[in-house]
Amino acid sequence: MLKKVAAVSLLVFAQGVWADIAVVVHPSNGASLDQNTIKKLYLGKSKSFPDGNSATAVNQDGTPAFDEFNDKVVGKSSSQLNAYWSKLVFTGKGTPPDKLANDQAVIDFVAANPGAIGYVSAASASDKVKVVATF
Repeated sequence: MLKKVAAVSLLVFAQGVWADIAVVVHPSNGASLDQNTIKKLYLGKSKSFPDGNSATAVNQDGTPAFDEFNDKVVGKSSSQLNAYWSKLVFTGKGTPPDKLANDQAVIDFVAANPGAIGYVSAASASDKVKVVATF
């Protein structure tokens, strides 16, 4: 019985850790985005969507989606990302994306701002926003 409980617990934990991440934009945004473009937006290397419209990226603050997004899309750990942004802020070359509390806060922000881009756990995505990529 204990082995069965442990196996189920491990399965639930693994599903939580490897949840898909949905990158979302305002429903009116017609931009086509690939992983490289999204990464550039989140590293401050680009300030606009491929169609030329201004982009405002938002992060989550310490959520499982934040760690998953950084790992799958940006390719940096949280500590690497903090070091990256600390250097850019210190040298005056960039400002990191604002951090929001959770999936719902990201959905609400993106739905209210046509130039916004964010990410949520794929299960949280709603029709208030448009999913442009899933990782």
